[in-house]
Amino acid sequence: MVRLAFIFLGIILLLVCNLPITSHAASSHYPLQIKFPEYMLYQGQVEQKVIALTFDDGPDQRYTPEILDILKKHDVKATFFLMGSRVAKHSGVAQRIAAEGHAIGNHTYWHPNLAESNIRNMEWEISKTQEQILKATGEETHWFRAPYGALNEKQVLMLGNLNYKGIGWSIDTQDWRAPGKESIKDEVISKIHPGAIILMHNAGHWTQDLSGTVDSVDELIPLLKSLGYQFVTVPQMWEINNGR
Repeated sequence: MVRLAFIFLGIILLLVCNLPITSHAASSHYPLQIKFPEYMLYQGQVEQKVIALTFDDGPDQRYTPEILDILKKHDVKATFFLMGSRVAKHSGVAQRIAAEGHAIGNHTYWHPNLAESNIRNMEWEISKTQEQILKATGEETHWFRAPYGALNEKQVLMLGNLNYKGIGWSIDTQDWRAPGKESIKDEVISKIHPGAIILMHNAGHWTQDLSGTVDSVDELIPLLKSLGYQFVTVPQMWEINNGR
């Protein structure tokens, strides 16, 4: 009986170990993507080694141009989630982002915590930012990232009604804490996976030091390419993930 029990336990462990990891990760960590796959994406459920670099809180005149220079150097396209108030102040940088072929997303006007806001204010934040992005770049965006990733189900449904897709992330570099180049690189390399959406920042409070982000991007791109990863934008990741 004891022997049979060990055999049975071994079979269970084999079955558990062979469960699809990506499916488990999505259901455990990204319930909004599971419940609203037509509106939300935190990571691509894909086998291809495709990853998306994303940058929040810009544009600015300090770090954004440096990051754009590095992306151009390595021939990589990224996705920039822009704040409307900063687009209004640095419209030329926003125009450059679009002109160089990067994808643009909406990151609200004033960067509020939407969990503490109401639907009407959220709609104003989105529409006001869209207005500034259109004015600066001549483009509309249908991609949205909530500050701090704070969204509830009611807000997700509102995004759908506004013809937006909500975008989260599966790798948070915590670069806004200024941990340094090596820490940012280690965070990405240790957690990289097919379909990864990587969260970084290209602007912030004037006291924030994002030089580690700039330096890490310059070294991460060739390193990840050497591991067989291909860089895509969020719209491309959505298309690969959803087949459209």
